[in-house]
Amino acid sequence: MRSRIIAPNRMAIETRVPQLGAQDMSSRYHYYEREIVIEADPLVMATEVLRSAPQRSRLMYERAGVWGVALGEAHKVVATRTSVEVHQHGRWHAKSDGDPLVEVQKALASLPVDGWRAYGTASFELAYLLYGLEGKNENEPLLHLTIPEVELRLQQGAALIRVLDQEQLDQTGRWLVQLDERVKQAGSANGRQVAHIACALRNTADAEAYKALVVSATQAIASRKMHKVIASRIVPVDTPVDLLETYAAGRRQNSPARSFVVCRDDIRLAGLSPETVLEVSADGCVTTQPLAGTRALESDEAENERLTADLLSDPKELAEHAMSVKLAFEELSRVCRRESVRVTDFMIVSRRGTVQHLASRLAGMLAEGQSSWTAFGALFPGVTASGIPKREALDWIQRNEAQQRGLYAGAVLTTDQDGTMDAALVLRSLFQRDAECWLRAGAGIVLQSTPARELEETCEKLESIARYLIPRSTPEGSPAVARSLDSSVVEK
Repeated sequence: MRSRIIAPNRMAIETRVPQLGAQDMSSRYHYYEREIVIEADPLVMATEVLRSAPQRSRLMYERAGVWGVALGEAHKVVATRTSVEVHQHGRWHAKSDGDPLVEVQKALASLPVDGWRAYGTASFELAYLLYGLEGKNENEPLLHLTIPEVELRLQQGAALIRVLDQEQLDQTGRWLVQLDERVKQAGSANGRQVAHIACALRNTADAEAYKALVVSATQAIASRKMHKVIASRIVPVDTPVDLLETYAAGRRQNSPARSFVVCRDDIRLAGLSPETVLEVSADGCVTTQPLAGTRALESDEAENERLTADLLSDPKELAEHAMSVKLAFEELSRVCRRESVRVTDFMIVSRRGTVQHLASRLAGMLAEGQSSWTAFGALFPGVTASGIPKREALDWIQRNEAQQRGLYAGAVLTTDQDGTMDAALVLRSLFQRDAECWLRAGAGIVLQSTPARELEETCEKLESIARYLIPRSTPEGSPAVARSLDSSVVEK
């Protein structure tokens, strides 16, 4: 049965939406919405939308079974070390004074659109700016936020379409109906068995170098320069990889806290994040979920139970986790009413892909004068991807890791006009830039760490994505299911 429209346009706030390129800067506009029935798997629909959409900028963010997809850039806010730039209707406006995150919040509030949701990314190097450490590139984008031209929210049985140009409402609906039919016709082909790329994780050129990095970290900890630091390593992937097929295969077999795909001119990545940096609700409740302490997940449940018991009794893992929870509590207390800050879950075991972690969750209510952006600044970067104390750990990472992290250990996030924010920690991800493709993982180093065990921990984490690498079989950007769809329906 074909998908059908089940809800009419929402009531318009204004009588019309001006054309984006010619809009008067003083006027405001909004999203037009429509909900349609879809019968295909929303995971497959999301990946095929990303593959077949003509927009150069595409970002997908999954939370709780809803895949949000942002297509195109009606507005853009980009923060570097020296400025916050706002792109509106072909014009750039730069600001350079004050707290960068406060400036970003002001920039978003100044946009002439109502009901927006911004999709974006934060690079790990944003932390150097927030903590007063020198950066290597003043013009490097540290925070990149997009107000999409077209937004889709896909879930089982339904798709919500949101567009800024009313003419695109019918066009986008027809396109999704057509795509839904094509995906259903492809059927089980989307779950077909394919040969995966073999990716060496242990006997690699960087293995010994990583062990030496762990030794350097433990020496710094022994000299009391810090208590904990996350040291990471890069594993190159030499075979061309289909980013979207790899994402879909990995998502089917993993149970991430969040998942995401980013396709921009400067970077492409797909991730299965085990944790969030923070979540902020519209009423000001802030939560964060540090994961620290790791063991592998095996196919043998009896072995998993043995590893769980070992994890829960390991003094090194327990101490590492407790330190992370303590710092998260202190960071929340900086922006939340102190009496509201609490630990809601403590040291439970969370299974994520090929590993199991010790997990805790903390929550608090924003204090007067604080916002989701000040909360983001207090908690970013995630303690479980940086170290303790954060400034000292960040300084060590910058001086000792051979390559900048970029989006690794940064965040992919959404934030709404009402103050809602959801930011996933960028771990368990595949990265692509030009012809390069790589994986990256780290391990939390404390005084008791041993190089061999920390190297093995990075391998256990990398398996969450490495075992699902699918080679590229079609030219980049050629749709697997929807290559013959009329893409003009989503492109003005």
